[in-house]
Amino acid sequence: MKRRNFIKKASVSGLGLVAVSSTLISCEETKKDEKVVAAVNIKPIRPLVIATWNTPLAVETAAKVLEKGGSVLDAVEQGCRIEEANEEGMSVGKGGLPDRDGDVTLDACIMNEKGDYGAVLGVKNIKHVISVARKVMEDTPHVMLVAEGAEQFAVSKGFKRENLLTEKAKKAWEKWKITSEYKPIINIENHDTIGMLAIDKNGDISGACTTSGLAYKMAGRVGDSPIIGGGLFVDNEIGGASATGLGEEVLKTVGSFLIVELMRQGKTPQQACEEAIGRIVNKPGKDFKNFQVGYIAVNKQGETGAYSIHEHFSYNLFKEGENKNMPSDFFNKV
Repeated sequence: MKRRNFIKKASVSGLGLVAVSSTLISCEETKKDEKVVAAVNIKPIRPLVIATWNTPLAVETAAKVLEKGGSVLDAVEQGCRIEEANEEGMSVGKGGLPDRDGDVTLDACIMNEKGDYGAVLGVKNIKHVISVARKVMEDTPHVMLVAEGAEQFAVSKGFKRENLLTEKAKKAWEKWKITSEYKPIINIENHDTIGMLAIDKNGDISGACTTSGLAYKMAGRVGDSPIIGGGLFVDNEIGGASATGLGEEVLKTVGSFLIVELMRQGKTPQQACEEAIGRIVNKPGKDFKNFQVGYIAVNKQGETGAYSIHEHFSYNLFKEGENKNMPSDFFNKV
């Protein structure tokens, strides 16, 4: 073959390869564009409220705040206050089960869409600690106040002292003292913490968490509920997560923060909750049969997830005008 003809044919073949390559690139770009368009066309679910355990009134209260145009921070605060005032619950706010000395001490934290955070730990005599936590966030240069200091701060802000130990909780404590057997209880019928996450119509996310802690705990014990990244974490660009159950195990894996970071990496809220539980139960030598941990999560699109170690954990979810309590999937199906 003459040199001139060879070059001519090679040039034509090259053009063909370029054309094919261009077509392939064009197809790939079209596919990517279609995915982007599809993603843009997904309508986020707003407003939305999700909370641990069977807490329909708390979730309904939060949802009404959002439906009336209130802020997402107001929504989670008002929702949690409902359970703090529920004396029959015996675990959150007034009526909560005491420590082994008979003192009711409360923990709470709140986090807004800006990443601001406030918490109170080991507070006596103040029922609505979720609101005190908000005051810490908004009215002080700190993020956390504890014990007597937190109580004094609350009183200075107009909160009234009251006896948090109800007769029902006192009788339960006195019955416990007969044997004084100290071990975590896998909660089935009621809740030990309320963690709540909400998204408003603008897509902003806030969260709150409040508890009286582990029943008959050692005086001074604090669990995960008021600790940022443990009992609660919110990143307004990604989503939020909250925990319930044995706080010591949640803290060891910084569970709520972990879930949000897993969602940042592309996992769905459900996948993230399942992996976070896996980080607990899959540790070598970990005996998880006698304690419970449960997580809830929501992402920016309004997708939700929930997962626990054992069965009987449930959550309330308000979306698209409906408020439902649903059982969570769980790990230990043996």
